[in-house]
Amino acid sequence: MSARIAILGTGRMGSAIARCLASFEPTLWNRTRSRAEQVGVGRVAATPADAARDADVVILSLTGADAVRAALGGPDGALTAAHGQLFIEMSTSGPAVVEELAAQLHASGSALIDAPIMGAPTVVLRGAAAILAGGAPDDVARARPVLELLGEVRHVGPLGSGARLKLVANSMLAVVVSAAAELQVAGEAAGLDPEQVFWVLVRLAPALEMRRAGYLQRRHQPTLFAVRDLLKDLDLARELFGQSEAQTPLTACARTIVEEAAASAPDLEITAVITRYTPPPAR
Repeated sequence: MSARIAILGTGRMGSAIARCLASFEPTLWNRTRSRAEQVGVGRVAATPADAARDADVVILSLTGADAVRAALGGPDGALTAAHGQLFIEMSTSGPAVVEELAAQLHASGSALIDAPIMGAPTVVLRGAAAILAGGAPDDVARARPVLELLGEVRHVGPLGSGARLKLVANSMLAVVVSAAAELQVAGEAAGLDPEQVFWVLVRLAPALEMRRAGYLQRRHQPTLFAVRDLLKDLDLARELFGQSEAQTPLTACARTIVEEAAASAPDLEITAVITRYTPPPAR
């Protein structure tokens, strides 16, 4: 496939996406220009509009709803350059933002799918992520050759379905990492070998293996997924689930634990939730 690609947002995930799509020589934009330059791929644009203007596909990988709105709106926003491109919203910004973008892009003749990623940046770099694509079948098919370079593409329903399902996924992640933190500390306190405790946890939840250092060494850097970003996603999930009055007490409990960790370690890896259970050192 030959396509001109623009990527708006080069944080941890956006940088991984850009490197996976390096063969397209993508145009990159980031609010802090130096972050885009550090990726070392393609060219760097001065504004979102400049990045999107000549692109066939515009990928959004930003930190949340406000960042998405800022990159799309205003005189230098990508919406001013929209003219029939395919926009792929890969941020975790919630379904409400997807609905906003759809209405705005429709007027320009551009199409939109939401395609958030399940998997850390390291997983994306291996091409082993799961892409939760929501949108019209033809639009998802149009995006598939690009997205399949990042991992398995699953069409999960109409527009907005990917954003909703990603909140289910990240709520599950919050419950799992919190439960693992609690049981790792409890098992050690019961006199068990920490390695054996973690072996059991990984046996039941294999995805924990990539976060071994956090549980066994209490080392929460480098950050794959920051505590504050997980808290943001849990707030979006709470809003979504609340609309249907779904009962989510475990998710609510996990949110409390994540919030407590975010108060002291917002930028650390999400394994820092274990600090909630670890007693302070003796004086």
